[in-house]
Amino acid sequence: GPEAPAFLQGLLTHDVTRLARAEGAVPRALYAHALNVQGRCLYDLILYRLHESQEEEPNILLECDSTVLDSVQKHLKLYKIRRKVDIDPCLDLSLWAVLPGEQSGYVSSTLDKYKDKTLILTPDPRAEVMGWRLITSKETNPLEVVPGSQIGNTKEYHRHRYKQGIPEGVEDLPPGVALPLESNLAYMNGISFTKGCYIGQELTARTHHMGVIRKRLLPVQLSAPLLSGTIPEGSDILTESGKSAGKYRAGGDEVGIALLRLANINEPLHINLPGDTAVNLTATVPKWWPKPANK
Repeated sequence: GPEAPAFLQGLLTHDVTRLARAEGAVPRALYAHALNVQGRCLYDLILYRLHESQEEEPNILLECDSTVLDSVQKHLKLYKIRRKVDIDPCLDLSLWAVLPGEQSGYVSSTLDKYKDKTLILTPDPRAEVMGWRLITSKETNPLEVVPGSQIGNTKEYHRHRYKQGIPEGVEDLPPGVALPLESNLAYMNGISFTKGCYIGQELTARTHHMGVIRKRLLPVQLSAPLLSGTIPEGSDILTESGKSAGKYRAGGDEVGIALLRLANINEPLHINLPGDTAVNLTATVPKWWPKPANK
């Protein structure tokens, strides 16, 4: 609808008007969070511009965690009021992550070549290590869009992003709990500090201008592969002396993501499991983080 960009501008952390302009080198996709009034994350979103020019009516597609599709719609409709905006789920579409590999340059060259078979094929706006986002109709075979690729499974995708320290969805970013800057929103190109007011802006802006972020989400490697769910969500991560170093968020096998105090990331860390057992873990600073990464 005609007021879609202005409507989203007041709800999300990034500058949606920049996405909607559809001119020059403006990106086709944008990463952002919807925050609550206390400045904590509600939903992580990727926005895609569907309209091709400023003359067309704005048409923006939102990607969200599928488990909270209804909640996201309710959140948007709560603030819609009299805006000239239509909000509808797109259940006829498929979303694919095209992860970088040996043929990463080849994927870039297909962006225009296979436009007729795609709705969207664009670089993932969060980090180069996440490759591309591909959105097609459910009938389209993605191998026709990116020939020479292989179809993996969801578990492989999550394993890749955990190794890179990329949070996604409500397990990694618990609604009403996660803070945007501790969740590396600025590192993942998900926020504008110059766009003006939006819901939850006050705490985020204050934290940014104070310049002190003591905890961040980091990839962690466990000492032994564990079944998903073996470590309870929000489990305390402890130092050798038993002092709290942070919280485990989510993971699978021997990789995961955790919110850790930056002062403790080089220490031996462990999680106490039910049954008087423990698992050791090692945190790493992702290579894609801007330098210096510990501030």
